[in-house]
Amino acid sequence: MNIVIVDDDKLVCMSLKTILQAEEGITVLATGGSGPEAVRLYEEYRPDVLLMDVRMGGGNGLDAGEEILRDYPEARILFLTTFSDDEYILRALEIGSKGYLIKQDIASIAPALKAVMSGQSVFGNEIVTRLPELMRQEKGADLSDYSVGEREKELIRLVARGLSNREIADAMCLSEGTVRNYLSAVLEKLGLRDRTQLAVFYLRGGSGKEG
Repeated sequence: MNIVIVDDDKLVCMSLKTILQAEEGITVLATGGSGPEAVRLYEEYRPDVLLMDVRMGGGNGLDAGEEILRDYPEARILFLTTFSDDEYILRALEIGSKGYLIKQDIASIAPALKAVMSGQSVFGNEIVTRLPELMRQEKGADLSDYSVGEREKELIRLVARGLSNREIADAMCLSEGTVRNYLSAVLEKLGLRDRTQLAVFYLRGGSGKEG
């Protein structure tokens, strides 16, 4: 797995590089210190995963991530930061990042990178415990404005609650294959990329849709 690390704290970059290079199967191709550098390094190296801070002096990671994902929708971006602000978390989800970790949880970084490579989205324990609170703060989309059926609406609400396909299948008395088909149809109807964007779309009252 080839990764690029971007953080405006050079000591953090060096430490992360040392820690991750010691992991079997992980190669750090380059490091950078700002949002614009993240964009340049991604274009140059096309890493399997971009590990990036959120707030940086030379340009923030969320703006850089949005730019990269606009040009390279397949990009895997994992945010690693000391900031657990609600708005940062929701925006990271909204732009289509693969996860959001807090720097104090260093032991989780390598497993998180491997999980992202396997197609999962990952969030640190501190973030996971905050999601129910974030969901209560958001009103939820008025799905009557969209051409989705009642079963699809139910699926959207369950996705927004963080349930897996298996859990959704159990809750709706469907097979996992049927749930996957419903999910694909809903994403296509709403013009969204993946289940994380779907959750943000619902939690933000429909404002998470790309336009």
